Amino acid sequence: MSKLRKAARGEHCTVRLPGCLPGTETTVLAHLPNRSMGKKNHDLNAAFACFSCHQILDGAVLHDFESNFLDHMHRIGQERTINRLYELNLL
Repeated sequence: MSKLRKAARGEHCTVRLPGCLPGTETTVLAHLPNRSMGKKNHDLNAAFACFSCHQILDGAVLHDFESNFLDHMHRIGQERTINRLYELNLL
C-alpha cells in the first residue's frame, strides 16, 4: 500500500458530498476516473473520501447527482487532499 493511500487513514473526507459521513473511520483514497480501460489513476489523482462519498463516486449506489457535479466535487477534494498531504510532509 502506498504512503498516500495509508495517509487517508484517520483523515476527514475532502470530497464532502451531501450525506458525507462525519468522522475519519471510513476514509480511503478515492481515485479520479482514469479515462483509459483497466488502469487505475496515479495516487495524486485522488481524494480522501468517506465510505458514503466513495460509494457515490464509484457508482456503487443510486443517486441523483449529475456527473459534472461529481467530477467537480472530486476535483475539489483532490485539491484539498494535496494541500493536506503537504501539511503532513508527504509531498
